[in-house]
Amino acid sequence: MSEVPHPGEALRQQRRQHQQWLASLAAGARPRQRLAALSVCASGALLIVQAGAIAWLIQSIVVEGLPIVQAVHVFGLLAAVLVARSLLGGLTQSAAGDVADSARLALREQVYRRLMARGPLWQRRQRSGELGELLLAHGDAIEGYYAGFQPVRVEVVVVPLLIAVAVAWVDWVVAVIFLFTAPLVPFFMMLVGWGAEAAGRAQLGELARMSGHFADRIKGLGLLRLYGRGDAELQGIAQAADGVRVRTMKVLRIAFLSSTVLEFFASVSVAMVALYLGLSYLGMMSLHASVPTLGTGMFCLLLAPEFYAPLRRLAAHYHDRANALAAAAEVERLLAEDTRLAPGPADTASTGQEPAQRHAPLLRVQGATLRPQGSAQNVLRGFSLSLTDGQRVALVGPSGSGKSTVLEALAGWLPPRQGRIVLREGVRVGYAGQRPYLFHGSIADNLRLADPSVSDARLQAVAEVAQVMRFARDLPQGLDTVIGERGFGLSGGEARRIGLARLLLREPDLLLLDEPTAFLDPQTEADLLQALAAHTRGRTVLMATHSEAAMRWADAIIDLQQPEVRA
Repeated sequence: MSEVPHPGEALRQQRRQHQQWLASLAAGARPRQRLAALSVCASGALLIVQAGAIAWLIQSIVVEGLPIVQAVHVFGLLAAVLVARSLLGGLTQSAAGDVADSARLALREQVYRRLMARGPLWQRRQRSGELGELLLAHGDAIEGYYAGFQPVRVEVVVVPLLIAVAVAWVDWVVAVIFLFTAPLVPFFMMLVGWGAEAAGRAQLGELARMSGHFADRIKGLGLLRLYGRGDAELQGIAQAADGVRVRTMKVLRIAFLSSTVLEFFASVSVAMVALYLGLSYLGMMSLHASVPTLGTGMFCLLLAPEFYAPLRRLAAHYHDRANALAAAAEVERLLAEDTRLAPGPADTASTGQEPAQRHAPLLRVQGATLRPQGSAQNVLRGFSLSLTDGQRVALVGPSGSGKSTVLEALAGWLPPRQGRIVLREGVRVGYAGQRPYLFHGSIADNLRLADPSVSDARLQAVAEVAQVMRFARDLPQGLDTVIGERGFGLSGGEARRIGLARLLLREPDLLLLDEPTAFLDPQTEADLLQALAAHTRGRTVLMATHSEAAMRWADAIIDLQQPEVRA
């Protein structure tokens, strides 16, 4: 019988997991992270030297009457320390900013890989605006964590300890005051921080939902106007925006509360040091054999605020940590169906396929039961298939018989409800669907999504194979002609040919083609099949089709209504 973890322990484990994930995002910028930490600690050490120089000048000039000329070297030291601290501060910000940029890029790359691994079927069920927030607002939410919170976290461990040691050297009573009052600050910061993290998570979630709501309404604006739903949807957007406002104000209230609490305790602690020194100078308190000198008192008073300053800065940036943890939780929530945040940069996509040995068939399907995404009925039961290297197979059947479902299952986007799909180890699978997604940009830009480093010559050659050049030559700028989002400006057949060319650039071992010759005239179809046969020689092609020409082109035909194979 397994033991159920305590809710508090489960929450702590989840928080540790998110912190490990956040740390892994900055793995590529560890040298800059160490440089930022070293710079902030060196600046804190120089602060002690600065306070010592000021205290010595006051004691020597004001109390002992030393001529200013004899203290020039100390003024020079003080000026050098101020310049050095200014340079170290700039270096800290620069290095921490580089770490934040690296982590934000790693986050977006990781989220992008996971979104791509889910495939179009999963993405169709999501709200594009909400997913867009994973790459935009959530990336910005972690910036303050690396640029602000991380350097201050190092500073709050090192600098107060150095100050306490330096103060203890001259007056142990002040050091004791520091040590007894310092724990109050992180204790109350922790209490406020829990509320800040929960509020930040709610605010990010509300922002993502509003973005998704707004983006979906923009995409369907024409339909909403057609049905007279404009005013009603405006009210819905206003309600969503009001939810974001409420959540944001709650985060700000907690942030102001945390700053107020910490400022109060820090001020009280500094006041205790000043009270002790004042009573000592008035002769009302005597904890030493002799009264501390004015220089000693100034040294302690100058360092008292600086002892608590890192804690105050940590409080100011603590909401950055809360926002980063909230962003991590939101990323996990939106991608939580099949994956969890892992403390490493590498991600692997589960395809629902099992690897097979090198000498086994390229792909084998055994007794698979397949159901389209979102459907309540299976379209195929007991479906079996075996593909070998270099084979060309046509998958035929009437509309609705399951051709596209088979291809999506073989591509790894649709796991079988029963049976197995066994793919030989190391085989790369490529899929070209009926509705390839084309972005706003040139045709060449859309093709280069498959291989950004492809040469112009190879791009032209693949475009020739897919018969893209047949219509691109007549366009104003050829492959550099700009098309609209989702292929606006192109016919269905032209969009499919661009999707096919994009697939060919990837050079997969197994090509899954869904109606690639649809909407083509007989001559263009014949040219496409001939070029495709030459280009894919030695590779396996499984093509769903209704075309008689494509069936004659294939080595074998699988009829989903009559699943026997005929050559």
